[in-house]
Amino acid sequence: MSEAHAIARGGWPYDPTRRREDYGFFGPGSPTWKVWTNMTALIGFQRSVTLEHFDPFLTAAVADAGGIYLDPRGRLDGTLSYFLIAAVGDGRAAIETSEMLMRVHAKATGIEPISGQRYSANNPASQLWIHVTGWHSVLKCYEMYGPGPLTPDEEARYWAESAIAAELQTCKPADVPRSREQVRDYFAEVRPRLCTSERANEAMHYLLRTPYRRGRGSLWAMSRIIAPATIASLPRWMRRLGAFDQPAAVDLAAIPATRLAMRAMNRSKAPLVVLKKILPMTHEVFDQNHTGPPPVNAETITPARARELYGGGGNAGR
Repeated sequence: MSEAHAIARGGWPYDPTRRREDYGFFGPGSPTWKVWTNMTALIGFQRSVTLEHFDPFLTAAVADAGGIYLDPRGRLDGTLSYFLIAAVGDGRAAIETSEMLMRVHAKATGIEPISGQRYSANNPASQLWIHVTGWHSVLKCYEMYGPGPLTPDEEARYWAESAIAAELQTCKPADVPRSREQVRDYFAEVRPRLCTSERANEAMHYLLRTPYRRGRGSLWAMSRIIAPATIASLPRWMRRLGAFDQPAAVDLAAIPATRLAMRAMNRSKAPLVVLKKILPMTHEVFDQNHTGPPPVNAETITPARARELYGGGGNAGR
């Protein structure tokens, strides 16, 4: 996903005019659909792409490609729409999109300057970091700014579904957390390997408050509107390490204001209109999920079965 910006619109495999084959991997009523289709996912997404840069290998891949600086809207749109397709798209879209991304990622290799080691965007450890931070951040912001915590049964199912979605990436199945406790253990395990750098801080600040000249007016405004809520959701040590901490008073103001705003947005169709202007590919996935016709087959499917039906070259790295 770190190279999603490199995908030209003409090569993006998701076709919103095609009727869905099935309900994807989870289906209506699943906690994944509930969490990922809430507008709080936009805050969770900004949170995840920001803190991803504490992984020096991912920072090197993003910085060397330069896509977030050349086309921040395209890069963010491609990445978020991929996550959303994996969560709520049908099996065909999920497989076709994930396989194309891995082909793009296969070209993203180089030397990480801090350690001098080689990086690869398809490296299982980096892919696991992207996956866990994405699914954790979206749930965190759903709990913090949306309806609140899932029930214990829903949360157990959410993390089980997260592990299913990870099958679309090069993550090693045994390493994927399957509960809140395992997620905590994962973050405790990787924390000693996290670090910051000039390039990491530049990227994090850029993603939190995208400059007007690159993000245009819409992304420039959206990034600044949600940045205080994103920062408020992060632990203090990350905020200090990334040099984007904010006063406690800002946290106190941002949290209740964001809750009210999210409540209003989820009751209105206006956010989809705004989303179409800012993140058009993401809007296509949201819109088909919200207003599209039912799928051809009203059933869910496994990634393995979807790969048999729609895969072209299998899952790289497995």
